[in-house]
Amino acid sequence: MHSPRQDLLRLLAYKSFRLGEFKLSSGGTSDYYIDCRTTTLDAKGARLTGEVFSVEIRQRGWKPQAIGGLTMGADPIVTAVSVVSGDLHGFLVRKAEKQHGTGQRIEGFREKGARVVIVDDVCTTGASTVQAIEAAREFGFEIVGVMCLVEREEAKGRTSVEKAATPAPFVSIFTARDVRAEHILQTDDTAPMIFAVAASCEICGRPAVTNVPGNRCAAHKVGLTNDERITTNN
Repeated sequence: MHSPRQDLLRLLAYKSFRLGEFKLSSGGTSDYYIDCRTTTLDAKGARLTGEVFSVEIRQRGWKPQAIGGLTMGADPIVTAVSVVSGDLHGFLVRKAEKQHGTGQRIEGFREKGARVVIVDDVCTTGASTVQAIEAAREFGFEIVGVMCLVEREEAKGRTSVEKAATPAPFVSIFTARDVRAEHILQTDDTAPMIFAVAASCEICGRPAVTNVPGNRCAAHKVGLTNDERITTNN
């Protein structure tokens, strides 16, 4: 039986990871791209994200009152964790103070002195995570932990975040290497089939036997010839 953590990794590798040539927000280039929002905004992915982050937070013994991060990478993570945990409030950090109303930068939970965890989806340079840390401390939160869904392990991102977060620890759920390895496994025709994420084939509705390249039954899984599909269907 798969754990929520394993299922989340599989979903990230399938929905969020792409190989190619990409320009990053940091200005650099990469042979891969990870768009975590295609997973964290997916119905199943949101639930798994909430479960995995909630378990990690409990195991670390941080006992926060709220969880939050810089919009918009953190938005779906904050909502998922808040809903799944049932007791962690959520807050979002604007990239700049709004120019109307109260002009506040922190939206949602606002209790000065509260213990909070800062979250982000991907850490490359760590700039967005550092912004959230600084804004949260400026508001008056006590940061007890910092987490990201995927750490790219480049551009000195971890160093920057750890420096800003001190004395709070920085934890990554997965590294980009983890996601890449799972993605390659899923796209390798010679690799063992991966157990289906859903119960039925997305093409015909029969019981699924794999989730590569999607939830597929035996007749529609990768590698079957047309003649084999016809034979299986009959």
